[in-house]
Amino acid sequence: PEFEYLEFNEWVWTEKVDGTNIRVIWDEGEIRFAGKTDRAQLHPLLVARLEERFLSQRALFEAITTEVPVCFYGEGYGPKIQGGGKYREDNDFVLFDVWIGGWWLERHNVEDVAEKFGLDVVPVIGYGPLSSMAAVVRRGFKSQWGDFTAEGIVARPKVELFGRNGDRIITKVKYKDFPK
Repeated sequence: PEFEYLEFNEWVWTEKVDGTNIRVIWDEGEIRFAGKTDRAQLHPLLVARLEERFLSQRALFEAITTEVPVCFYGEGYGPKIQGGGKYREDNDFVLFDVWIGGWWLERHNVEDVAEKFGLDVVPVIGYGPLSSMAAVVRRGFKSQWGDFTAEGIVARPKVELFGRNGDRIITKVKYKDFPK
């Protein structure tokens, strides 16, 4: 009952990419890469791609904000990274969130950052309540990335919601989690 109001809220659905969580961090003039945790080990081919994409972008980081730190959240994907080999033949990074100086950017601003940096951003595949999202994932749907069933959906409320501890409310549902 206490979460019932979330059911009927409008949610933005993005395709869940099968890869590994990556953070690109800009702080005090330095760019560094990390996984979901600072101790996560990143595949060397993915690190090489991240370096190629971001190390030459210092001026762009400085131009987009004077606030620090900046953190790009995304998925590293491609061959030898989870099931990411079905998405492309090499490794890359797809953006799904941006945090600047303590603020989470809205989707249109994340898309703007992605455009400025020449990055892909996870595609929006729909809108609606959580029950509809779960039904779509249960049936399975074609990935925006190719001719295969998408891993699932990551959904966030159209208007950001936060828990009492300050964490954003976001949910993820995977196709493999439903019995066949």
